[in-house]
Amino acid sequence: MLSIFTTFANWLTYSVFGLVPGSKLGGAVQFFIEDTTKIFFLLVLMIYIIALIRASLNIERVRGYLAKNNKFFGYLMGSTFGAITPFCSCSSIPIFLGFTSAGIPVGITMSFLLTSPLINEVAVLLLLSLVGWEITLIYVLVGMSVGIAGGIFLDFIRAEKLLQPFALKAYQTAKLSNDDNSTKTKLSFKERHDFAKEELLDILGRVWKWVFIGVGLGAALHGFVPDTWFQENLGNGQWWSVPMAVLAGIPLYSNATGIIPIMESLIVKGLPLGTTLAFCMSTVAASFPEFILLKQVMTWKLLAIIFMLLLMSFTLVGWVINILYVS
Repeated sequence: MLSIFTTFANWLTYSVFGLVPGSKLGGAVQFFIEDTTKIFFLLVLMIYIIALIRASLNIERVRGYLAKNNKFFGYLMGSTFGAITPFCSCSSIPIFLGFTSAGIPVGITMSFLLTSPLINEVAVLLLLSLVGWEITLIYVLVGMSVGIAGGIFLDFIRAEKLLQPFALKAYQTAKLSNDDNSTKTKLSFKERHDFAKEELLDILGRVWKWVFIGVGLGAALHGFVPDTWFQENLGNGQWWSVPMAVLAGIPLYSNATGIIPIMESLIVKGLPLGTTLAFCMSTVAASFPEFILLKQVMTWKLLAIIFMLLLMSFTLVGWVINILYVS
């Protein structure tokens, strides 16, 4: 099916716009058209289907279920829930607050918060088409492992003590109340459709600009950056290239969908897979907007711990994957 987008992009770029095949401008425009049409098609399809499934989900029951079971199972479920929900880092924060207010251990909540922006169902589908199922599986496992490990560590240091006073009070009150007896009326198909439509429009309204920005940057890299630039500067596998890529990604906020075309261009330009993945994870999950919002419920100390945890995780992941996939 993805070849349809390639055919459409080629026709529009070279037949309608009359650009020269093989030229820098033609390659950039073709890349932009193909990836934007592909991403928006997958966004509409996947968000709508997942929203239909989620329409009857009782979030209070999910929270209670996570809170009562084995702690490691809770980390796993929190990370899994983060992986299957189509939220960027900033839009995950309201759910993070809801989990905290429901008395879910902070570590389980953080497993969700760390995993949610890293793993995206559209990103999974696109990675399958770009690099195959083996690397896509590594991407999913790495994202979930970062979330689980982060959750375990934050529970170990009792990170709830580092919440802002009002958030800590809400968390402690909820733990005492143990309210998990809520019920939810089953929705009709029309009600599910209306929910899915509203969810689709809401999420598209928040991410469309990041798709254009991400694809636009990817198109510029693809069409205009010399083929040897990334290979010469970050592509020789030096140990310092991975932490440099991680630091470079922090100011470049995007969501998981918007970063995929950039990742595609970096791989094509010769950047090692581990370095590319570390850069993309940093861009998605260590963004300034997310930390600005989190400051409303966390102290600076907890924010610094989470920030360093993410940066170290991304760097280690980049090093390991570069070693495993060295040619």
